Amino acid sequence: MAPETQPSGWLISVDDHVLEPPHVWTDRLAAKDRQDGPRMVDGPDGEAWVYEGRVVPTNGLSATVGRRREDFSPEPLSYREMRPGCYDPIARVEDMDRAGILASVCFPSFPRFCGQIFWEASDRRLALLCVRAYNDWMLDEWCAAAPGRYIPLIILPLWDPAEAAREIERCAARGARAVAFSEDPSPLGLPSIHDPSRYWDPVFAAAERTDIAVAIHVGSSSTTPAVAEGAPFLANLAFGASRTAATMLSWLFSGNFQRFPKLRIVLSEGEIGWIPYFLERAEQVLDKQRFWASRGVGFSGGLEVGRAGEAPAAVDFMDLDVRRDYLDHIYGCFIDDVHGLGNLAMIGEDNVMIETDYPHSDTTWPDSYAVAAARVAHLAPEVQCKILRGNAERVFRFTPTEPTT
Repeated sequence: MAPETQPSGWLISVDDHVLEPPHVWTDRLAAKDRQDGPRMVDGPDGEAWVYEGRVVPTNGLSATVGRRREDFSPEPLSYREMRPGCYDPIARVEDMDRAGILASVCFPSFPRFCGQIFWEASDRRLALLCVRAYNDWMLDEWCAAAPGRYIPLIILPLWDPAEAAREIERCAARGARAVAFSEDPSPLGLPSIHDPSRYWDPVFAAAERTDIAVAIHVGSSSTTPAVAEGAPFLANLAFGASRTAATMLSWLFSGNFQRFPKLRIVLSEGEIGWIPYFLERAEQVLDKQRFWASRGVGFSGGLEVGRAGEAPAAVDFMDLDVRRDYLDHIYGCFIDDVHGLGNLAMIGEDNVMIETDYPHSDTTWPDSYAVAAARVAHLAPEVQCKILRGNAERVFRFTPTEPTT
């Protein structure tokens, strides 16, 4: 398909969210597992998910569309109080049409951004069935309800990389275009992407082999960056992009792009204005420090550990080119980032995609296209097209279906 050169009145949002309807697991698990799988219950404190003894209500900030910002609150919200587009794929498409959203990547809610709740489960047999059930629902029901309007994103059994690789293969063959991964697996109790045993290699190899994008949502480490002890949560929320910056640097210095040269990493809901500084700083650090680091000398806590002549570093710092690896492998995503768009020459017009964050409290809905068009108006028409939809079509290998009316 030839690239668009003029804005079409539509955008593709690479970060939205779905509030899973109550039947996702009860419809797909075998009868013997339904009582133990995730299910929705009405209790004395209202409506909530129940799974392995945990009671998980819906955070009100996850379903703010159609509500006044004066009424926003993290207090629990029932499905009866939500706009139907939060959980119904047909109603969602109607809301997308209203806002100029042509296609959407939808991250999970109850499982959390990369399926952490199933990693935390004690019954791994059932947890694996729940992961597969979620993915089947995403492919067969949510995305299939409106072909060409949803870009299928799946979750993984994080506790078993070989099984996770098989799940990528299974779902990619059925049309999946993205797989959710953690911004930092370490706080979850999992090996990091720097693990010397290369714990995650089966996952990265499967993503590369199937040409599927790895989507990393801010908050998928189940941690919130803190500016200071006791600081208001709003200060920490404003600091959230620091976690995404850390994720980008972690990947750039991991050596994974050298071993998986076709891997694509999407930094979801992390904004983009910070990218020029951290890329520049990474290049400065590499230029000055690559020689001793390449000799296997370690440095930690202000004290030198290890000596030259020991085992070489796991990363070939002499060959590492962070700017090249960024441009070839990493894609920044933003909701409303004027500063980032003003520095696009340093960020890269091919490395930026837009989001609407429906139905969360940061969403630009129902004015998504109007807001986006105003933000990119200073750019050349062909660059506007890349940011609004073209880059997403390329990165996710997705051809959207435009409404006929």
